[in-house]
Amino acid sequence: MPIASEIFNLTFDAADPRRLAEFWALALGYQLEPPPEGFATWEEALAAWNVPEDQWQSASAIIDPGGVLPRIFFQQVPEPKTSKNRVHLDVRAWRYTDASGGRPPEAEVQAAIAAKVAELVAAGATVSGTVEQYGNAWTVLHDPEGNEFCVV
Repeated sequence: MPIASEIFNLTFDAADPRRLAEFWALALGYQLEPPPEGFATWEEALAAWNVPEDQWQSASAIIDPGGVLPRIFFQQVPEPKTSKNRVHLDVRAWRYTDASGGRPPEAEVQAAIAAKVAELVAAGATVSGTVEQYGNAWTVLHDPEGNEFCVV
């Protein structure tokens, strides 16, 4: 019998982990992960753990304020992104209208997508294009470090 498991982190490689963490916190409605209990700041925690000061900006994380969705971790790597992502996130800009899964009218869905795209572009994303398939349309973007994602 397989052992049950769960997602602990989604991890992004990054040149600037804090910048990407702040971008994705905005995109997903997450928040920057607070410092561990007993520490007022991350700097205080890292100093107590003897992490060299030149490594304090090498990672950042965001968490779901509701505590349900997975933590997203951003780790600094020396090499730049060089090719298309093999995995990407889809950010839904709208909510179902009721518990039975009713979708809002298409005009509302498209207005919500346009508003979210505008918000993310203002935060540093770039638009790659729009895709229309099977009666649905979504926008493909790149985050500030070039990682592809979709707003649906």
